[in-house]
Amino acid sequence: MLRSRGVHHFGVAETVRKVVFRLPPTANLAPLLLIVAATPFAFAAPYLWLIYIVPLAVIVWIVRNRTTVDVEGLYARSTFSHRALTWDQLVSLKVEKRGKVSAVGTDSVVTPLPGVRLRHLSLLSRVSDGRVPDLSRSAE
Repeated sequence: MLRSRGVHHFGVAETVRKVVFRLPPTANLAPLLLIVAATPFAFAAPYLWLIYIVPLAVIVWIVRNRTTVDVEGLYARSTFSHRALTWDQLVSLKVEKRGKVSAVGTDSVVTPLPGVRLRHLSLLSRVSDGRVPDLSRSAE
């Protein structure tokens, strides 16, 4: 899911200042449905209530994983870690399997950017004020 802060006036968009890439909140419906389906089994025997850990872990993963991009840099947050990179610390972007994008810092550490895909590079270019090249415009 993309959330951008920008105002549209008469069909013209102002500069995008901040974008958050993450899974949509409706993705929580699947683990919540699993909780409901597991309830009859959870109390059938001792310690089967531990089955609730799996959907709760999935909900935590959905809520925590995100990438926030603003005019100052990138902030990638995963379930158990986070990393902030300013635009000066960003050396390149690495496109991995299935269009997933990772950031390579000046320290050569590759940081996965949750929620960012190849199709989002033009939006990254707009937010970064051109520090990230827009490949879709160079192809035209």
